[in-house]
Amino acid sequence: MTEEPPATDDIERLPYRPGVGIMLLNPAGLVFVGRRIDQTAEAWQMPQGGVDPGETPRAAALREMAEEIGTDKAEIIAESRDWLRYALPAELVPKIWGGRYRGQEQKWFLLRFLGRDADIDLTIHHPEFDAWQWVARDRLLSLIVPFKRELYRRILAEFADIA
Repeated sequence: MTEEPPATDDIERLPYRPGVGIMLLNPAGLVFVGRRIDQTAEAWQMPQGGVDPGETPRAAALREMAEEIGTDKAEIIAESRDWLRYALPAELVPKIWGGRYRGQEQKWFLLRFLGRDADIDLTIHHPEFDAWQWVARDRLLSLIVPFKRELYRRILAEFADIA
């Protein structure tokens, strides 16, 4: 017996989870992406995560980067003007964040990586990624799950002329 996704009206009443996203660039201008460990299909994304109570988005971005990729060797060079949203597909709502949110509303940060590839360690904390790579910006959208692509388009456009 499969679980029915919640009704659209029920989903629309749910809030967005406050979060941050990190677009990390290496010296060659390539973007860091990690492959999600909890997905059955190939699902790549840039590091992202929630904002803890009392935490600033900037602090959350640096914490999430250290937790997800095991390094803090980066500097923030830009911040998105606005909070950007993505909605989860209805079938994922009950499975993610205990069904409390319909998606995320995120402040995005562009960071310059100051370390070496050897500084990246996906096993430092509770692993979210099982692989990672540096990709060209024009390849990024083809790797991302469809429901996040519009958000990524907006991030790419906003940070296009920086770094």
